[in-house]
Amino acid sequence: MVNFVYALGDRDTGEALLVDPAYRPRELVELVEADGMRVCGVLATHYHPDHVGGDLMGTQIEGIRELLEVVDVPVHVHRDESPWVTLVTGVDDDALVAHESGDHVAVGALDVTLIHTPGHTPGSQSFLVDGRLLSGDTLFIDGCGRTDLPGSDPEEMYRTLTTRLSDVGDDAVLYPGHRYSPESSSPMGDVRKHNFVLAPTTREQWLAMFS
Repeated sequence: MVNFVYALGDRDTGEALLVDPAYRPRELVELVEADGMRVCGVLATHYHPDHVGGDLMGTQIEGIRELLEVVDVPVHVHRDESPWVTLVTGVDDDALVAHESGDHVAVGALDVTLIHTPGHTPGSQSFLVDGRLLSGDTLFIDGCGRTDLPGSDPEEMYRTLTTRLSDVGDDAVLYPGHRYSPESSSPMGDVRKHNFVLAPTTREQWLAMFS
């Protein structure tokens, strides 16, 4: 599935956050530590097992539950996603920090803005940090997250793509949750020009094509 896991942090303080640490969480912690940093928290875009761990169609994927056995750190989720993350991963609710859209998480001097971007799941969130948008499965360079899964909503996805992400500038670079295109990242201006899910000009057009 070519999942992306991101690490972002402050070299001066040595603090780092992991974004969607699934599949090999212990190895991810080791990689961060080998780079002279330490994991101080997790940012979760949404509850699906390929991003936070859990059972995926009979395959058990390691994720935040196994990571918390190695490092005791907060897991930052949107409040609407909290019960889903608990259900899928088995992580206790007290390990999660529930957020609203517009909240900020600091890692050293680096500031991360949390943006509620529902549609793929009820509490999907994207992270805007230092001119970069980490979008999970909300928006890809080509396409967007599926809206036919439990908890998904085509109308919310339309509002996310046209309204909730409208303040993200064209110069911001998109870093999606999967590599579904030749490029692994792209400026938002290029995404807006070429991504077919952003082509419809009305709600009715979008829903006719993608709901």
